[in-house]
Amino acid sequence: METGLNAEQTNGWLVFADPFHLDCENWLRSWNEAYAPLPVFGGLASGDPAAQNTQVYLDGEVFEEGGVAISVGGGVKMQGVISQGCTPIGETWTLTRAEGNLIHEIGNRPAYEILAETFNRMSTTDQKKSRGNLFIGLVVNEYLEDFHRGDFLVRALIGADPRSGDIAVGAMLRPGQTVQFHRRDAQAATEDLLALLKATRKQLAGALVYGGCLCSCNGRGQGLFGSPNHDAQMIQEQLGPLGLAGFFCNGEIGPVGQLNFLHGYTASLALFVKKD
Repeated sequence: METGLNAEQTNGWLVFADPFHLDCENWLRSWNEAYAPLPVFGGLASGDPAAQNTQVYLDGEVFEEGGVAISVGGGVKMQGVISQGCTPIGETWTLTRAEGNLIHEIGNRPAYEILAETFNRMSTTDQKKSRGNLFIGLVVNEYLEDFHRGDFLVRALIGADPRSGDIAVGAMLRPGQTVQFHRRDAQAATEDLLALLKATRKQLAGALVYGGCLCSCNGRGQGLFGSPNHDAQMIQEQLGPLGLAGFFCNGEIGPVGQLNFLHGYTASLALFVKKD
């Protein structure tokens, strides 16, 4: 009703939103119901958390809350890369007992036990990198035969209790879900983006790419990688020369599987590709 477009009239969306007054998680759920599996790329404006005030713009108008959604249609389709900055560690597991955002058991064993076992099997170097940088990946499409980069929705480990054996994560869970622990650091983020860009280059196979929009987390950039232009430069090296615009975000939007999600520490790259 708001857009005046049904799913057959668009090829995907760019969305730029205010993070302080829009519940982006709930909004995305309703948007997925209307438009998935069409992709949504974009990000939330980055501003001073103390002031909790940002602006988004549309056709000369200024909005201090809400978001702007731009439909991309006609002869242009959207294809992209969602690099969540992580590398998988250990093996995949099945959640056997979970409730809300708490994991009680993985593979019929206490969840903390599996986490500790995964950590202890890493090299000393990787263990040092992983302290404070462990995450969990949730498989979105359980019908895949094998799980690879891009198949996981990466979410934070909020806490782990060795006494109860429980792990708390930043997502709602369900028993039977496939999960794998992940590590996030500069090296992992570089490996992840490079692998996904190479896969995208093969998928494009000579297709005409008009340009791209890169929404990159403000936790990336020089602060993480030690030098500027990291994500943009890698995109140019793998897909360029390419006209590229974008900004640093306080939350990134992009698809995993056939649904769109809000991400953190992520590079969300939307490519505008000539539609066959």
